[in-house]
Amino acid sequence: MTAAKLVIPDLAGRAVLLTGASTGIGAALARAYAEQGCKVGLHYNASRARAEELAGTIRDGGGEVFLVQGDFSISPDVERVVEESARHFGRLDGLVNNAGGMLGRVPYAEMTDAQYDAVMDLNARSVITACRVAIPWLKRNGGFIINTSSIAARNGAGGGAGLYGSAKAFVSNVTRGLAKELVGDGIRVNAVAPGTIATPFHERYSSADQMKAMVATIPQGRAGTAEDCVGAYLFLSSGLMSGYITGQVIEVNGGQLMP
Repeated sequence: MTAAKLVIPDLAGRAVLLTGASTGIGAALARAYAEQGCKVGLHYNASRARAEELAGTIRDGGGEVFLVQGDFSISPDVERVVEESARHFGRLDGLVNNAGGMLGRVPYAEMTDAQYDAVMDLNARSVITACRVAIPWLKRNGGFIINTSSIAARNGAGGGAGLYGSAKAFVSNVTRGLAKELVGDGIRVNAVAPGTIATPFHERYSSADQMKAMVATIPQGRAGTAEDCVGAYLFLSSGLMSGYITGQVIEVNGGQLMP
């Protein structure tokens, strides 16, 4: 049975904002949450056509979706996206911080302040900003935050992806800190750390040789798919299944990293 066919009763009717949800893991999550009966806030930046197509598919299936655009490297855009989504639904029960990107492979020795700012603003600052705006809404009824980290947060990355990995390590630790701060408000905060997942992310940033080398380190013998990641997010979203879990990072990598 796949995660998409599971029925998780406590997710139905909940309003969940998914950032970076037009392609890859985010798009798979949008479909999965909609199939669970969630009201889906579907954020995108540049991939408008794909976002609109995905929103249409969700609506055709009877789901409720709110489409919202914003550049998550710009804090005012992050604030607006969260606030507009929550106001549209009149509530916010879950926030999935999935927006991010490597923004090119640049070795540390060639790093510039501009590259540092771009990577950290998109991958790290945006998570804190989105959470800050979402927290007052989540406190109303309790809820969850799930951050997308990466295997790169623990293995240091490579091939010029080190700064991206460091930004994701920041996200993993923010997850733990937020979990401690928000547990008394009935808000659970966790993260999912995908490994090598065959999505447009790697189509953009990884060559065929780089992908081959990464797959060679995976005991399951293949790259993951976006759908392989969905179950971990749904599990962490459900109080019925993970109500006593907070401050954790679930690794989804086919055995590529066994911490």
